Amino acid sequence: MTTADSATPRVRDFYNRFPYPPDPLQDGPPPGYNWRWCYATAYSHCTGRAPDPHQPLRILDAGCGSGVSSDYLAHLNPAAQVTALDISPQALAVAQERLRRSGGEQRIRFHCVSLLEAPSLGRFQLINSVGVLHHMGDPAAGLGALAMALAEGGILHLFLYGDGGRWEIHRTQHALRLLGIQVDGTGVQFARQLIARLPEHNRIRQRHQQRWALDTVNDAAFADMYLHPQETSYTLERLFQLVEGCGLEFLGFSNPRSWQLDALLQGEALERARALPDRQQWQLVEALDTDISHFEFFLGKPPLPAHTWSSDEDLWAATAQLNPCLWGWPGSRLLGPDLEPVDLDQEDVSLLKAIDEAPSQPLRHLADPAGGRSEQGLGEQVRALWRRRLVLLRPTIH
Repeated sequence: MTTADSATPRVRDFYNRFPYPPDPLQDGPPPGYNWRWCYATAYSHCTGRAPDPHQPLRILDAGCGSGVSSDYLAHLNPAAQVTALDISPQALAVAQERLRRSGGEQRIRFHCVSLLEAPSLGRFQLINSVGVLHHMGDPAAGLGALAMALAEGGILHLFLYGDGGRWEIHRTQHALRLLGIQVDGTGVQFARQLIARLPEHNRIRQRHQQRWALDTVNDAAFADMYLHPQETSYTLERLFQLVEGCGLEFLGFSNPRSWQLDALLQGEALERARALPDRQQWQLVEALDTDISHFEFFLGKPPLPAHTWSSDEDLWAATAQLNPCLWGWPGSRLLGPDLEPVDLDQEDVSLLKAIDEAPSQPLRHLADPAGGRSEQGLGEQVRALWRRRLVLLRPTIH
């Protein structure tokens, strides 16, 4: 390893002891999907349009750990060349076995290197780095390395800890450090007992039982939460300070439903909030929602398109495809990209079937005035399906 972060030795030793995530190995492809790891769906979320299917696709999983994300990246992007890196040999060994058992090992290459060496591995259209930068001694240097490795027009998906929703975790971490608890199996058991034996009315104990108990059943998950040797968490203000200057654009949150004002406000307060600039709206949500424990979002390297499909001519000339991250198709009751229930009427089912059968045909060819599907009606229906993220639209390339 020629390039390393100041925290690399501690973090590598931690994940050698506790490979993470601790998801069990299984035979066959991973269950379900996560649209953030499907390039076509993620790119459409960021730009409004599907990517060019003929463009060679290179994907980097930067800090892959035990390979859960790598497994999805390999299976949700079967035409891509996937590269995964991590500093922990033990975690990588689990990742390699996971991909072998899932049948994805031929689609991926693993490297035991620091994230800081990502640029030496090439340029990538999609980089996934979930829960990694906040475990570095210098997260800004890590983000700079990822920015260098991102191809022009590429997108970067990040997940970083948020201050507000982790207050009880921070207090517990501090208490365990004061007590000199070691980062090992014995330390995990001591920490579990400490929380369990706090007074019943203690807010740290209550919060753990209500919010985190199910997430930390596995010892590796518990250690990752309470005993990690290197961690930084962010407010939105500090998050944007981190992003500024790296040469990438903020493209939006990958969990936008968590940032909806109307889930928290109503009446005059909601009207006032909606008049604020986007960042102040998000800061308002951050201030009022005490459960925001992380930020997950996309950055992009310009130039990136931005399609709203407001022009009829652009829409008629576009092609459409079903979102790859749907569960239950064909049928009228689906699970959408966020695994939310989706009920379709017969007209939507009919149009989705037509799109599925002719994904290379311009949408204008799907109009059927004799059958009651005029161009105007088709446009409204397609836009509605696009806004619901059931279809991806691709403009005609001249």
